[in-house]
Amino acid sequence: MSNLPNCPKCNSEYTYEDGALLVCPECAYEWPLKQEEDNNEGERVIKDANGNVLVDGDTVTVIKDLKVKGSSSVLKQGTKVKNIRLVEGDHDIDCKIGGFGAMKLKSEFVKKI
Repeated sequence: MSNLPNCPKCNSEYTYEDGALLVCPECAYEWPLKQEEDNNEGERVIKDANGNVLVDGDTVTVIKDLKVKGSSSVLKQGTKVKNIRLVEGDHDIDCKIGGFGAMKLKSEFVKKI
């Protein structure tokens, strides 16, 4: 019997392989098999728009104009963001930007300097 990992959502041990995916029959959660091979410790790897791996404390640049929700201002392309912090969720970068304050950004809209 193969040594497949438990389901990350419900921790079920009855996972099975379906092509390039691992599937949990109890909660119907599916996740890529390749992700398990890349992340031996289960850590999430966050990459910028160019595919560079980001870590806490990096400096990044915004690659396109971004509308600031709840404000009429725009975060301009080329804005430099220092000392980022990686967090879980859809917006995976937590930072402070001069003139805007604390903000969350998506990693797909930044590039590492």
